[in-house]
Amino acid sequence: MSPTIPNHPSRLDKRERLSHESWKVFQIMAEFVQGYETLASIEPAVSIFGSARFPPEHPHYQMTVEIARLLSNGGFAVISGGGPGIMEAANKGAKEGGAPSVGLNISLPHETHDNPYQDVSLHFQHFFARKVMFVKHASAYVIMPGGFGTLDEMAEILTLVQTGKSRRIPIILVGSEFWSGLLAWFRSTLLTAGAISPSDMNLMTVCDTPQAVIDTIFDFYRNRDVGATAEEQQKLLDL
Repeated sequence: MSPTIPNHPSRLDKRERLSHESWKVFQIMAEFVQGYETLASIEPAVSIFGSARFPPEHPHYQMTVEIARLLSNGGFAVISGGGPGIMEAANKGAKEGGAPSVGLNISLPHETHDNPYQDVSLHFQHFFARKVMFVKHASAYVIMPGGFGTLDEMAEILTLVQTGKSRRIPIILVGSEFWSGLLAWFRSTLLTAGAISPSDMNLMTVCDTPQAVIDTIFDFYRNRDVGATAEEQQKLLDL
């Protein structure tokens, strides 16, 4: 006799599962609609990423506060993931400046609460919807030291720009000592193997001071509009 798969008491039958998944689509749509409508007037903006685990006394936290404050005083809204650590530092610095401080919050084990420095707060259940908001509304990416989530966001924007699915914006890695090993691996392994092109390494800029971050962003937009062109807007619609 052919073996049979036993019924699990907690398993939804196929029809009930499909119904549940269909309704999930509306929740996903709602996250996109709320994000688009809420952030429509938040421009120009810079998305800042980094570890949730750095406390306020950590140098990376303190540097992030200064970077965000300078950006906010320079007219850029600051978008973070809304949690603790570097995200809190980004919102705190933005709050000290003159532009909006935005948090795109999601519930995670190491991000059990929203930080209190947000002028605009959105809450997401789905990483992919949240990540679209980071990209769609950013005129630059500032990537502080961080873990897997930070690497995920860095790889996401590099892939989108490399493949032409998103517009070219400054992608700034802060902390040459922290990022040097990864960048060396990019060159020695990815580039040597032909997995990336030499020009792909130019998509990133490494900075070590808050002022260098600000100067890199302002230099990039010195002779171009900080807003997206009509062609770039179409790309952002197709993210």
